[in-house]
Amino acid sequence: MTMRTTVGWHVELEFQEDDQHTRAAAMVRLPDGTEVRAHGHATRHRTDAHQPRVGEEIAGARALNELAMNLLTKAHDEIDQASGRTSHPIHI
Repeated sequence: MTMRTTVGWHVELEFQEDDQHTRAAAMVRLPDGTEVRAHGHATRHRTDAHQPRVGEEIAGARALNELAMNLLTKAHDEIDQASGRTSHPIHI
């Protein structure tokens, strides 16, 4: 079987930060024009060192995790619509 790439997805992450909070917004635009969005956050404890990159990594990972779950739900719903029945849950 020959594998070939037929589509590509680009995920966008944007961050907003202050001294203690980092918020991340993730978005992927699918080939059909659908946009799937998700959010994540991180909070720095007052005694932790100020490391903005770490807050971005945590908030970004949480946003990507939610994005993955949203994509699984979308796929699950599309399977159900196409088949006309309730399918087994998709687990990661």
